[in-house]
Amino acid sequence: MLRFLLEKEFKQFFRNSFVPRMVIMFPLTALLIYPMVTNFEVKNINLSLVDHDKGSYTRTLVQKVIASGYFNITDVSSNYEEALASIEADEADLILEIPANFEKNLVKESASTLMISANAVNGNKGGLGTAYLARIISDYNADIRMELMGTHGSFQSSFLSIIPLYRYNPSLLYSVFMVPAIMVMVLAMICGFLPALNIVGEKENGTIEQMNVTPVKKLTFIISKLIPYWLAGYVVLTIGIAVAYFAWNLIPVGFVGTLYLFVTIFILAFSGFGLVISNYAVTVQQAMFMMFFFVLTFIFMSGLYTPVDNMPDWAQFISHFSPLKYIIQVLRMVYLKGSGFYDLLPQFAALCGFAIFFNGWAVISYRKSS
Repeated sequence: MLRFLLEKEFKQFFRNSFVPRMVIMFPLTALLIYPMVTNFEVKNINLSLVDHDKGSYTRTLVQKVIASGYFNITDVSSNYEEALASIEADEADLILEIPANFEKNLVKESASTLMISANAVNGNKGGLGTAYLARIISDYNADIRMELMGTHGSFQSSFLSIIPLYRYNPSLLYSVFMVPAIMVMVLAMICGFLPALNIVGEKENGTIEQMNVTPVKKLTFIISKLIPYWLAGYVVLTIGIAVAYFAWNLIPVGFVGTLYLFVTIFILAFSGFGLVISNYAVTVQQAMFMMFFFVLTFIFMSGLYTPVDNMPDWAQFISHFSPLKYIIQVLRMVYLKGSGFYDLLPQFAALCGFAIFFNGWAVISYRKSS
């Protein structure tokens, strides 16, 4: 019986030419474009410069700021009020004010002050811009100290040099962090939305009534609905791995088979969730809105964009009920850290729990008598 049901499902799957094309084109497009736009790195910060000193030291500092690649000097003002006006006109994001006698004070008194003002309407840009500029000034300060000690030769001092080592993502590339998570998002969209539209679509077309009068058991019926999307999920994952390699030069450090094992359970769980929605929805439109509501909630609670640990306590509690949270952890850990199956046992248990719960619910909630 299952064989005939699967034959029907696959014919139904390929009858609509849009669905197979979406299974291939969506992961390709998403993984090529999304990592470029979902980038929280802040560059091209517009800087307004107020230089009251105009000495050789300030010129060196300005060159160092420009050479960093983060800043564009879009405004040079004669006083702070003019620079502030450029921020109000949205022509600058930061102001660097260099006081008069900056070089003289630095040489003779070994101390001088600079002022950084940031436009914090965009808090992320203002905060990161200030941090970048403070780091550049700190490096510049260390260079000046070395130069002054070499010139005067009055004393020798040992510097403590801090060289950070970024494990698992040495270049701090945001694409490396985002590509595995975007793979999960594409899997959720394909393997969640398509099953959600399946049963309710048959309800609208009236073909589900013919199925209801057959002796097919509910469990067999649900399994026949799951298997095609299971295979579609493998296609999506394979395309995702290929695009990650060829477009982003990203290769999983861990075993690829671990990815397929965990994705298998995730697809089973999320397709089961889609079937639950489909069982309760009366129209395709209803199913779409219900899926959008839950999928968006799952995505924002999953740690895709912001770490779960940064969320309020109540949000961290809700995040435990998002299957996307666990599979995103798995893909990032396998891709970046090379984690193995035993490192991922909590995620494995959680995903198995979701798979059993959602698919059990899908079987129980399917009303064959209707």
